[in-house]
Amino acid sequence: MNDSLRFACTGCGKCCTGHHVPLTLDESRQWAAAGGQVVVLIEAFVVDGPGMPADQREHVLRRSYPVPCGGSDMRVSVTFAAFNPGRCRNLDDNDLCTIYETRPLVCRIYPVEINPHIPLQPANKDCPPEAWEQGPELIVGTQPVDPQLAALVQASRQADRDDIARKVAVCQVLGMTTSALKGNGFTAYLPEMGAFAGALGQVPEPDDCRWTLHVQDDELAARLQGLGLQTTDEPPVYYAFIGF
Repeated sequence: MNDSLRFACTGCGKCCTGHHVPLTLDESRQWAAAGGQVVVLIEAFVVDGPGMPADQREHVLRRSYPVPCGGSDMRVSVTFAAFNPGRCRNLDDNDLCTIYETRPLVCRIYPVEINPHIPLQPANKDCPPEAWEQGPELIVGTQPVDPQLAALVQASRQADRDDIARKVAVCQVLGMTTSALKGNGFTAYLPEMGAFAGALGQVPEPDDCRWTLHVQDDELAARLQGLGLQTTDEPPVYYAFIGF
């Protein structure tokens, strides 16, 4: 990555099409109340074991939560995201956002990365080349230049940490307790939104519900089972397994 990057939004609307936008817990409530669909994405890892990226240890630990699995335990990370397989439901006919003043935090931060271990690469973004050839400096090194933008990034990371226990509890209430192993894939659920909104309204606490890991690699499954974890390779019915 260059030492610095410039950026100016061209208003093309491409970042609002075909992307599932991560939401905070409060944003998930708002999205559900407005009639939107939320997709739940889950991945797990073993502390200092399978799925734990050593160079990201602090980051992934702080945004995960411990759950029992088989005769052992693992940590899960849960993302609630606005389900946008096509155009965002809030785009108008001119590709303008109709909720711009109240748009989700991640939308405000784009195209900057939330994960501190992922460098911003223009080639990985949907923005046209001219977006990176104009405007003020966006990034110098790995840090946003605008202090307000930097504060939004920190707020998003903090929300991940603050919300994770309640997200896990919502998953347990709705029976979404099969995860994939971080780095191997993730499980994706499309909950019925009435039940999802009801679970969000309860603000439950996590319990001792036992989780399962969906693994389709026999060697990896054997390794995880050797650590006392419960695995499955049965075809999923209520979720999708998205492998890497």
